[in-house]
Amino acid sequence: MTASDTHRAIDAVWRIESAKLIAGLTRIVRDVGLAEDLAQDALLAALEKWPETGVPDNPGAWLMATAKHRAIDTFRRAERVQRKHEEFGHELETRQEAMVRELEEAIDDDIGDDVLRLIFMSCHPILSREARAALTLRLLGGLTTDEIARAFLAPEATIAQRIVRAKRTLTDAHVPFEVPRGPELASRLASVLEVIYLIFNEGYTATAGDDLVRPALCEDALRLGRILAELAPNEPEVHGLVALMEIHASRLRARTNAAGEPILLLDQDRGRWDRLLISRGLAALERAERLGGANGPYALQAAIVACHARARTAEETDWRRIASLYDALAEAVPSPIVELNRAVAVGMAFGPAEALEIIDSIADEPALKGYHLVPAARADMLEKLGRNDEARDEFERAASLTRNARERELLLKRAKSNDAVT
Repeated sequence: MTASDTHRAIDAVWRIESAKLIAGLTRIVRDVGLAEDLAQDALLAALEKWPETGVPDNPGAWLMATAKHRAIDTFRRAERVQRKHEEFGHELETRQEAMVRELEEAIDDDIGDDVLRLIFMSCHPILSREARAALTLRLLGGLTTDEIARAFLAPEATIAQRIVRAKRTLTDAHVPFEVPRGPELASRLASVLEVIYLIFNEGYTATAGDDLVRPALCEDALRLGRILAELAPNEPEVHGLVALMEIHASRLRARTNAAGEPILLLDQDRGRWDRLLISRGLAALERAERLGGANGPYALQAAIVACHARARTAEETDWRRIASLYDALAEAVPSPIVELNRAVAVGMAFGPAEALEIIDSIADEPALKGYHLVPAARADMLEKLGRNDEARDEFERAASLTRNARERELLLKRAKSNDAVT
């Protein structure tokens, strides 16, 4: 294996293992900032050693063991710093000695379900909504600050500051590393569900990079959603979110061709859709509706994707029902993004002219500034109206805004097809 191959392997391992690594370390050191630093130290050690020794058989265990040994060294060094002894006295010394013993005993421990505890910690109400989502994407999604900034349509510097402050806030407030119980659990579910869906979406359509999808992130989000469904069986929106993710995930194999190029929903081979995931999703949706949650935001979105899942062919899709569901969703959670998706459904159900009116009415919304799907949707409607010159320009504008290479290629291809028509 060449050095470049090894570095690619390390990057893949990090994407898969970083959340479990940081979560396991947080359980031990009780400081999420320190846990991330130790995980990064382990990553640097891998970058130094693996090109020479090769990727170990169990790279996740290697990273965890390395990080834990680094943690032991860190606390032992702290024990030897006289100034710390003078400042904090016997209490610090006793705490550090106990920490070292715990770390040594934990080297071979199974980390259990620390990832779930970490997501509740990251979503603690002491943090702002934006900070909760950004921190969880960083710690559990393994995303870079730039990728998170793209997901939030926010400046990278803003996201970086948000993450640093969030970690400091959690540490200073001694937020417990645990799954909340009772009334506190219910009050924190909404933010947790939001973050899980953000992680899923980053896997379903990557904001940047050479790949359209990152299935490992979708799998992580699905796992967390399923665990939450067991933890809160009577919460309809938990089942609504699980339904939404299961049905979306059923299409992952059909979303790209052998070359990794994206395939639009209506052009997908529905024979490649995972029927097991669809059945699980429909069952979760039925459960959400049975619990009285049919009009919850996630249940409504799940009902929308269920319309696609139930249609045997693209032509059989009930677009009028989808448009109606988007009307209900826009009433439940009004936002420019929902309006944009509603416009697409309206275009399919009632014609592109009506959809274009909706898109133009929200095009100047601050939240949509720089969002490539606005000109992409507009271009699609213009193309259907035969306004090919305008469609080409909008596809090109959308291509210039996206950071995903595969999406850019598709948008430029569609722009060129309109150029050929003219």
